[in-house]
Amino acid sequence: MIIWLASYPKSGNTWIRSMISALMYSKDGHFNFNLLGHIKQFPSKNYLKNFTNNFENLNEVSKYLISAQEFINLDNKVKFLKTHHINCKMGEHNFTNKKNTLATIYVVRDPRNLVSSISNHFSLSLEESKDFILTPKLLVGNTNKQEALKKNNLTTLIGTWAEHYKFWKYNNKNYLLIKYEDIINDPFSELNKVIKFLEKFVSIENNDKKIENIINTTGFEFLKKLEKKGNFKENVIDEFGIHKNFFYLGPENKWQNILDKKIIYEIENKLSKEMVELGYLK
Repeated sequence: MIIWLASYPKSGNTWIRSMISALMYSKDGHFNFNLLGHIKQFPSKNYLKNFTNNFENLNEVSKYLISAQEFINLDNKVKFLKTHHINCKMGEHNFTNKKNTLATIYVVRDPRNLVSSISNHFSLSLEESKDFILTPKLLVGNTNKQEALKKNNLTTLIGTWAEHYKFWKYNNKNYLLIKYEDIINDPFSELNKVIKFLEKFVSIENNDKKIENIINTTGFEFLKKLEKKGNFKENVIDEFGIHKNFFYLGPENKWQNILDKKIIYEIENKLSKEMVELGYLK
């Protein structure tokens, strides 16, 4: 059975994935990027190659998402998978179902702060990045299409920021919401929240020292330093073949200092319902 680590792009999925991989796949809680290999991305070519080779066609790929998950679950073991895919029906085909999904940890981030992160990640202007989160999107991996298709990435339907949040919330029974901002403000509490949630499904070995090590080695600045050493293999590559920094501004990303009033107004106006629900607006 699958425990999904789901999020809209640039919302903190890799951050929470780092914490969970150190928790589940290390003895002492010391994180390194090799541990991320235990939590793979879905969909990917590796999981779909037995069903189709038409990886550029989302309609074709969507036919086999459930079959691929059934194949993954043949061993009857609990596993974690990362995804940016929206949890909705595509034509006649669902992204996942209750048979294959055990639980979901959903990471959400204030859409106003997403704008600059998406701008950096995808080499877009702030205006284009604002449109990115407000307009239904197909995402091809984490980089440009030509480069992505050389790798293990598949076309991913992410929808709008609001659609992504709502579909994962309402199509799930065992669901834990984690806010990016809460990880920044109190990582200890958020990690303990995750542990309490996961203990309902898996056995976890932890102690105070291990928790302390996880917090210390998955902090934003620590991860940024590891990336600078060349240990992170999930950076995007821009159209000029240059690796972009994945860990960009983090806690220093403050939309109040970056976005103009027009962009702020449009985001708050179009996403007001969800932002109020999440506490980003009053």
